[in-house]
Formats: sequence, structure tokens, C-alpha cells
Amino acid sequence: MEGQMKNNLGKRIVGTLAIPVIVAVVLLSLCALGGRSMINTALGFNNFVSYTAIVMITTIALSINLNSGRFDFSLGAIMTLSSVIGAKVSYAALAGGEGSAVLMFAVTVLSGIVLGLISGVIYVFLGIPPIITSLGVTLIYEGITFTITQGRYLMTEVQNDSMRACRNTWIYSALLIVAVLAFIIYVFDRTRFGCNYRALKEGQKVAVDTGIREVPNAIACYTVCGGLMGVVGFLYAVRTTNIDTSALNFGSIGIMFTAFLPMFIGGYISRFSNEKLGFFLAALCMSMLNSTFAVFSNEIKASTQSIINAVLLVLFLIYLSNEYRIKAFFRPIRK
Repeated sequence: MEGQMKNNLGKRIVGTLAIPVIVAVVLLSLCALGGRSMINTALGFNNFVSYTAIVMITTIALSINLNSGRFDFSLGAIMTLSSVIGAKVSYAALAGGEGSAVLMFAVTVLSGIVLGLISGVIYVFLGIPPIITSLGVTLIYEGITFTITQGRYLMTEVQNDSMRACRNTWIYSALLIVAVLAFIIYVFDRTRFGCNYRALKEGQKVAVDTGIREVPNAIACYTVCGGLMGVVGFLYAVRTTNIDTSALNFGSIGIMFTAFLPMFIGGYISRFSNEKLGFFLAALCMSMLNSTFAVFSNEIKASTQSIINAVLLVLFLIYLSNEYRIKAFFRPIRK
């Protein structure tokens, strides 16, 4: 019995770490063959942790509604509009002085929560498919953002010593990773709301028939997603030292595509561990890939990087669709 438990534990550990270890070995080997280091500066490590946080939080936000059959295109628009509101309010209050980053973070997250709540309420009360609702909300939020900023990049509002201090250290990004993971694991795995969410996800009709209220749960999901995208908006502003507000006609949707591959990788890892931990490990993989692209930026153009990401997504989906056949092919014939 004890031996079986050890074997199961070993299998879970191997299954959890297999993909991150393989990715690390492959990418580090490629960097070594090119005579370069994946991360060779303090700023490079800061960007690595920051990108890990961005991908992980975006993936969690995308998965919350997508796993319940609600495809939400408005995540990128919420991210941009909330960060614009946070930047404008913090600059108006402190003019870029001490504490600007803290105030911007608080206002950005609060704005994301409100925007997510509005999106959820619109979906619930209109009673039309969520994909249609989210497209409408995306256009509205993009239009509001463009109107506020006239389509200009926000630079002065986010280029100050307070924001620069956040960019020059990895600690704040790491703290956000831990805080978001702890919050999401507690809310979705340890609370009644989380139990209701999982029940609705697995069988909506049965769950509703047992007395679970779908409407408040759905609105809460949109609200949480909005808050998470507010965090992402702040991290992007810190990382890029500006906010791109020129997106119109669904131009903000692009942020979602950074989360598809890590979402599927995290889902695979969740077979052996916690799903949210899987999203974190998948984000680590994507951040290693992004750092490798940065190292070879002269050889690998942005368009080529997009193609590589798309090919990796397709290959992983092909593997998931044919997993049992592949395992059967490599499994030794038993006598």
C-alpha cells in the first residue's frame, strides 16, 4: 500500500514537471548552441518574471469563463481601459510622484472589477449568447478608451520614478503571482462559490435543478476576470512604460491569444496536480520561450515568433487529440 502511494506520488510529480523540464532543456540547449544565455541581465530576469505573471493571470482569467462555455472577447479591452483609468486617476492625484504606482495599481484593479461586473450584468440580463455579448462589450470599451485618450499612447502618466521602481525589480511581479494563485485557489477550490462553479461547469442543468443559482455565479466570474485583467493591465504598463490605446474594431483581442497555449498546457498538467499550478508552470514555459525569442531577436522576427507559437499550439492540440494512439504506439508489446 505504501509502495503504491509512493508510486502515485512519483507519477504525479513527474507528470507535473515533465513539460516545464522538457521546455527548459530544449530552450537552454538552443541558447547554448547559439552561444548565448537565455537570461543574462537583471532586467532580463525582471522581464522573465513579469511576463510569467502576465501570461499566468491572463490564462486564469480566460479559463474561468471559457471552462463554463462562456467565450469572453472583452478581456483585452478591460485590460486597456482599466489601466487607462488607473493611469489618469493616479497622475491627476499625484502627478507621477511618490506612491503613483500603488495608487495606479489599486485604481486599475478596482476599475477592472467594475468593468467585469458590468460585462457580466449585460450578459445575464440581455440573455443572448455570451460570445455575442462580449463582442459588443469589447467594441464599447475600445471606443471609450479611444475617446478618453484620442488614440494616443499614454506615456507621461506611467513614466515616473514610482513605476520605474516596479520595473527594476522582479519582487513585485513575484508577489502578484503568489497572491493571485493563493486567491484563485482559495476562491475556486475552497469556498462554496467554487463548489457551485465546478458543479455548473460539469452539468449546468443538473446543478440548477439542485438549487444552485447560475446568475450570481456567472456575474461573480465576470467580476473576478475583470479584476485579474486589471492586474494584467498594470503589469503591462510597468513592463512597456506606456499604454497602447489605439486598438479599435476588436484590436484588443490579441491579448487572449497569448493564453490559449498555456491554458491547454495547464489543463494537461492539471491531470497530475492543481489546475492553477498548471497554469503557472505553463506560464513559466511561455516566459522561457519569450526570453529565447528576445535572445534571438535579430534572427527571429515578430512574425516568425507568431508562426512558431501557432505551430506549437496546433501540435499540442494534435497530441491531445491523439494521445491514446501515440501512447499505444510507443507502448512495448506485452507478452
